Amino acid sequence: MKPHLISRDNLKNNSFMITKHSDPSFPKVWHYHPELELVLTLKSTGTRFVGDSIKKFNESDLVLIGENVPHMWINDDCYFEPNSDLIAEDIVIHFREEFLGKDFFKTKEMKPISLLLTKSKYGIKFNNTPVKVLKKIEGISALNGFKRTIELLTILNILAKHKNYEILSSQGYIKTFNKTKNITLDNTYEYIFENFNKHISLTDVANVANMNPSAFSRYFKRVNRKPFSRYLNEVRIGYACNQLIEQKGNITSICYDSGFNNISNFNRQFKNITQKSPSEYLREYIQVN
Repeated sequence: MKPHLISRDNLKNNSFMITKHSDPSFPKVWHYHPELELVLTLKSTGTRFVGDSIKKFNESDLVLIGENVPHMWINDDCYFEPNSDLIAEDIVIHFREEFLGKDFFKTKEMKPISLLLTKSKYGIKFNNTPVKVLKKIEGISALNGFKRTIELLTILNILAKHKNYEILSSQGYIKTFNKTKNITLDNTYEYIFENFNKHISLTDVANVANMNPSAFSRYFKRVNRKPFSRYLNEVRIGYACNQLIEQKGNITSICYDSGFNNISNFNRQFKNITQKSPSEYLREYIQVN
């Protein structure tokens, strides 16, 4: 399913936008937009889609989604039963990264928030979020002007220092890939994304980076906090997830299109990275659409 671009032209006249939804269910729309999105689920349960991540959500679920990352919240079946009195309720804050000026988050004082926004490009789920943060998000709409802006910065600053979180979408999800400002890494990532569905060795990529394989392996692991082989598999599986979601072929054809040489290794790596088999992943997606 192709994601839809959602336009929020009214943000041109506002620094950021706060919306509280209270409906029988959340909209079934797989979409993306240039604004970042901070979502606090107040009442509801279901399945959350962020990039190629498919996970359950519950009340007090707090997620930060970066710009142009496709996402969707789907309620459990009980929300669609006849005469259901269940309510899906959340608070959503939309803002552009430059909402306080192009270079505001580049200042030294804003570095923690800047790093948070960088990580949000794959979606962040905050675990065991302090109650004071949830209360601030619930109360921010009652504030105006300067106080509202300071409160948003305070919320982002607390979340930037919160250590218990998980990255949702894999680095291999093609639509969320963004270039870095490191030429060596840019060239390396570009080579990987152009050739991931072919045979790629550590030596091949090291040559692109103009480094010997051993040095490159250490460098890559230090920067990405994972070995090159793991990163390559994440790219391939991220692509496979995207193909499955958009129904670009059957599991076997997608296995080979993603760069794997046999179905058993594909199934093993898929489950290792997504905690689901390809068929389970596809079935879970289809069940909520």
